[in-house]
This record gives sequence, C-alpha cells and structure tokens, in this order.
Amino acid sequence: MSESIQIKQNLIVRARPDVLYRLALEPKRRAAWDPNIVSAAYEGGEGRLTNNALVRLKLARRLLGLSFTAKYGQLQAPQRGGWESVRHVGPLEKLTQAWTFKPMPGGTEVTFSLNARVRYRWIRPQMERVLHNLVMTTLLELQKQVDAQGAQLMQDLGKEMQEKQKAEAKAAKAAAKAARRRK
Repeated sequence: MSESIQIKQNLIVRARPDVLYRLALEPKRRAAWDPNIVSAAYEGGEGRLTNNALVRLKLARRLLGLSFTAKYGQLQAPQRGGWESVRHVGPLEKLTQAWTFKPMPGGTEVTFSLNARVRYRWIRPQMERVLHNLVMTTLLELQKQVDAQGAQLMQDLGKEMQEKQKAEAKAAKAAAKAARRRK
C-alpha cells in the first residue's frame, strides 16, 4: 500500500561547495539556519560527519514535530552527501535526503533531493505538499544564510551613506541660515 514521493530541486548559490557542504550536512550548523529542523545532534554525544554516523533530528511543528534517527551515507566532501531514516518517520516508512554540490563560475549549483515512502495512500497528497514546501524553504534559507553576511555589509553601508547624507544636508541648511543672517 505504500507510495513513493520524489522531490528534486536545483538552486545556484554564490558560495564555495565546501562551505555549502558543511552548512547542509553538519547537524548543528543545519539546525542553526534551517527553520524546518528544530534540533539536530549526533547520537552518543560528540560525533563526526562520516558514513554510517547516526544523527537525531527533530522537525518543526508545522512538519508534525517528528523526531527520528537518520544515518549518513554517500558522503563525498564537498561534492555530495545525504542521510536516510533508520526507522519510520510518522506517516512515512522511509525518508531520505541527498545533496549534490557542483561548482560553476560564480557559485555552486546545489541539488536537493528528498525521497519518501508514504505508509498510507490517503495521506500522500498532504505529505507531498508538506515535503515540497520543506525542500523549497530549505534551499531558500540556505541561500539567505550564505547571502546574510553580504546583506549585512550592504545594510551597514546603506546606513552609513544615509547618515552621511543627513549630516551633509544639516551642514548645508546651517550654511544657508548663516548666509541669510549676514544679509
């Protein structure tokens, strides 16, 4: 009775593959920027990003707040990596996630694939919609995370420019006022 859901999306991100690899696959880093993951940590305390490493993940409430254990596999830094659930995840028999990072001029092409096998046919449309939203928000948040440093710099430069223009306008106004007094 189970049915498969396969979602695959690409996005070009202005960053190096090694930076994106660590952001997407390292559990603590991923939990820091991805709104879909509330917490992520290696099982058994300190761990390393290696094949067959177990990680405990907790999804956001809008994703049913599910907690599950996943096992890393197919790790080839910084080109690709992913994980798959060890046991069922709520209404899903299996949940797998794969990332590929292809360097290109001006950035990296990031491909995010999510495969799931639904336990019950009647819930497939809802789960497909939820998982598609998960993929899109994760990719967009990854882009924002990478762009956050550049965006903060641009925001700071904009504030400095605005303050400089205000100071110049105030000085010009004071000079005009002084010129009127002399007449």
